[in-house]
Formats: sequence, C-alpha cells, structure tokens
Amino acid sequence: METNRFETFFDAIIAIVITVLVLKIPQPASPTLEAFLSLNQMYIAYFISFMILYNIWYANHNLFHLVETIDNATLWIYGIMTFVISLIPYFTIWLANHINSIASETMFGVIFIITHILNTLATKAVYKSNPYNKNLQEINHDTPYMNLPLIVIFIGFFLTYTVYTPGIYVCCLISVILWVVIGRAIRRGEYGN
Repeated sequence: METNRFETFFDAIIAIVITVLVLKIPQPASPTLEAFLSLNQMYIAYFISFMILYNIWYANHNLFHLVETIDNATLWIYGIMTFVISLIPYFTIWLANHINSIASETMFGVIFIITHILNTLATKAVYKSNPYNKNLQEINHDTPYMNLPLIVIFIGFFLTYTVYTPGIYVCCLISVILWVVIGRAIRRGEYGN
C-alpha cells in the first residue's frame, strides 16, 4: 500500500482521538482562576495523553517521508495500534477523575506500555518492508535508548503498588518527555549505527 493514503487515514484517526480527548475535559465549576486550577490533574493527564499521540504522529510523519510503500503486516500492526490509541481518552479521563485509584493508574500505564510497544513494532515492520531503503538505513531506530520510557513506566508501577499511588501518572509524564528527547536525538543521528 502507498504510504500517502495510509498516512492520511492515520493522521485523521489521531486528530479525532485528540479532539475527543480535549472535549472530555470539563469546564471549571465557576469563572475563577481557582476553579480553573482545581482541574490541574485533568490538564496534566491531558498533556501526557496529547504528547503520547503527538509523538506517535510526529514519528510516523518523519518515518513515512522516507518510505513509499508498506506491507500488510505493517497495516495490521497499525490497525491494532489505532484501536489501542482510540482508548486513550477513556483511560485518561478515568485517571484524571481518580488519581489515587490503583485500577485507573494501572490501566493508564498499561495503555502507555501497549502503545509504546506497538509503535516500536510498527516502526520495525516499516523497516522490514523496505529493506533496501537507504534513507531508513541511515537512521538507527533500534537503539536501546528507546526502552528508557518503558523502564520509567515500570518504575511507576513499582511506586504505585508500594508507596505512592500516583506513581504511574508521574512516571508517564517523565516517560513522555523522555520519548520526545530520545526521538529527537535519533532523528538528529546522535545514536548512530
């Protein structure tokens, strides 16, 4: 399949998910700064989820500029990832409304982990379906640094289940920032072959 058609579809899905996500943020109870600031957990959860979606979009945007076709295996992985990211608004709002719930923390972390794994698998599938693409060979997406966000999330699980219930929430925030920094470093060639 040509990547232009697929990229348009995937971009539209991400845009819809982000729109649903922002529409789930409630309005402040009154027109005051205090009421606005009382929703801080909602805003941070939205920021984390937005950055997850934006990172996926941006990484795929850069990746699809280097390739012209993808195979069926790649499409299936992206299809599964589309299903998973469509659940992000649901679990984001659940987390924001119940920040001290181990169940909501766990599901938010699980969605983050699954999304990260599927994004990694999708990237590898694109590479596999384009083995002779010289542009792809210059970028090393196989660096072990890409696993740092997952390690931080697992630390969050440990924190949540032991001493600090919002541990996953905090570690997701750290992970998404790491994801941005590492992705940028890879695109700049700082983690070469």
